[in-house]
Amino acid sequence: MLDINKILSILPHRYPFILVDKVIAFKKFKFLNAIKNLSMNEPYFQGHFPKNPIYPGVLLLESMIQTTGILIYKSINNEKLEKKILYYLVGIDQTRFKKPAFPGDQIIIKSTLKKQKNSLFYFNSIAIINNKIICKSKIMCMKILK
Repeated sequence: MLDINKILSILPHRYPFILVDKVIAFKKFKFLNAIKNLSMNEPYFQGHFPKNPIYPGVLLLESMIQTTGILIYKSINNEKLEKKILYYLVGIDQTRFKKPAFPGDQIIIKSTLKKQKNSLFYFNSIAIINNKIICKSKIMCMKILK
């Protein structure tokens, strides 16, 4: 649905901090599903950990947050207005890491908008490998005018 080039046009992040590879499903103001592919040549695997490489939990959570950011952007879908608005992460609650992710894994990330109250957006996000939840979190973002 969205390839890496379109994702790069939406998110301000750049390599090595772009942590979403592809969007596979989307419904405006409802949900967005994305993919993060883990390759052994990613720089964080060099030191996390040399003999047992795993995807760092903070980066897994960042992948989930970036997926949430794409959901907000795609839902608003007004480029002129969007240039004047930023979305900031303001909260992460009830995050649980269930299983590690390894080089060669493909992570499916699902972010769902639960509610919007004024300028606050509340999301549930889960990360899945082989139909098993490896992480879940509640994420809050705030809309701020530039």
